[in-house]
Amino acid sequence: MSTIAFLNIAMHGRVNPTLPVVAELVRRGHTVTYHTSPAFRDEIEDAGATVHLYPGGDQPLPDPPMPITLVDGLVRAALDLVPPVLTDLRRIRPDLIVHDNACVWGAVAANELGVPAASSYTTFAFGRQVPSPTRASLGLLRGAKPEYFTRFAQSRRRLARRFDTRGLPVVDLGNISQPLNLVFTSRAFQPGADDFDASYRFVGPSIGSRPSDPSFPVDELRGPVLYASLGTVFNADPKLLRTFAGALSPLGGTVIVSTGQTDPTALEPLPANVIARRFVPQPDVLARAALFVTHGGMNSANEALYAGVPLLVVPQGADQPLVARRVVELGAGLSLRTRDVAEDSVRTLARRLLEDPRFRASASRLLAAQHEAGGARRAADELERYLRESRPVSQHSGAE
Repeated sequence: MSTIAFLNIAMHGRVNPTLPVVAELVRRGHTVTYHTSPAFRDEIEDAGATVHLYPGGDQPLPDPPMPITLVDGLVRAALDLVPPVLTDLRRIRPDLIVHDNACVWGAVAANELGVPAASSYTTFAFGRQVPSPTRASLGLLRGAKPEYFTRFAQSRRRLARRFDTRGLPVVDLGNISQPLNLVFTSRAFQPGADDFDASYRFVGPSIGSRPSDPSFPVDELRGPVLYASLGTVFNADPKLLRTFAGALSPLGGTVIVSTGQTDPTALEPLPANVIARRFVPQPDVLARAALFVTHGGMNSANEALYAGVPLLVVPQGADQPLVARRVVELGAGLSLRTRDVAEDSVRTLARRLLEDPRFRASASRLLAAQHEAGGARRAADELERYLRESRPVSQHSGAE
């Protein structure tokens, strides 16, 4: 069996899809290590990997959050993290490194050690129809101060002087590809899937078991179950969540609102058929849901389509407008801008999604595609195949 090292960015959307893959690799007898931040230690250990923590605790997001500050932050993080990561990896002696598509230090470490690397894309793969957020373009230049570019250029030169950066994009550091690229959605959901070569494997949603929540009344939900969530990693506007609850209440038997970091009491008073909680067992709820109102995060969209649930997407930022557009293109849902959210507008669109069978039919077709893609087992198969193909030319050549 092999030793496989995962290196990732400490964000739920980046880490969560890799955990079922880790669990599957461990089940098959591989040794798996995972470099991460303290916030993810417990769930990664639960998946069976040995955790190695980045020094300095959780990494802050760039401020201000612009493409140029993002790529500068990735390079600066690499300058800090590559030395301690290499120390760990020389002791671990991995046969393969799996890193996030924006994990600069993972790609550099693989180069330094002469170890084959695979990249994981937990959003869409980036190409003509889905441009990378860090692609060098006029959009990257607009609004950025000259000092940001000066700082980035200096950091990028330092990285190239100190470490082996072959194959690393000069600027587009949110799109680091490898000879194997695992994309955690189906070809059916990926825009322009035919534009990608065979190195991109669309393995579908990677959905594993999650701890049960005995306090949540899953078996007592009355249909139709309508579910609303804007994700769990930021403070959602209580007014927005309250609007969802008020709009959906007349249409549903049970309405569930996941508030994430927002205190559920900030939504009160609520209709009697509304359950508001910070966190809910989302796969269990989606398995019973007739409709999902979502921000359109890739993980949430994948999970909804995996369950065949039509979506009303209210994008909040990042790649969510792209997800919303794709959902609408494929007929699996509708989209609404945040500034247009009101009880009447949400209720009108929700009623369309519930009453027009074409939305459920389209979501069901995507359900089939998401399942057929293979998920965590397919991802593990691809990694094992890549290991077999790479082994004759890579025997820990840089791990001495």
